[in-house]
Amino acid sequence: MPKQKTHKGLAKRVKVTARGKVKHRRAGASHLMSSKSSKRRRHLRNPATVKTAKARTIKAELNAG
Repeated sequence: MPKQKTHKGLAKRVKVTARGKVKHRRAGASHLMSSKSSKRRRHLRNPATVKTAKARTIKAELNAG
């Protein structure tokens, strides 16, 4: 059976931390900022972690554990 390939599109968008959590960039932070509150814009700057169930699927596609 051939080896499973890394999903390159996903690999560019997420990062697996040393403890195995999956970090990603928040959605909605690229444009149309004037209509969003300062608090919302501030939170959009920081990366978020993926929930455990979805993280398992992502790691399988990345072959990261």
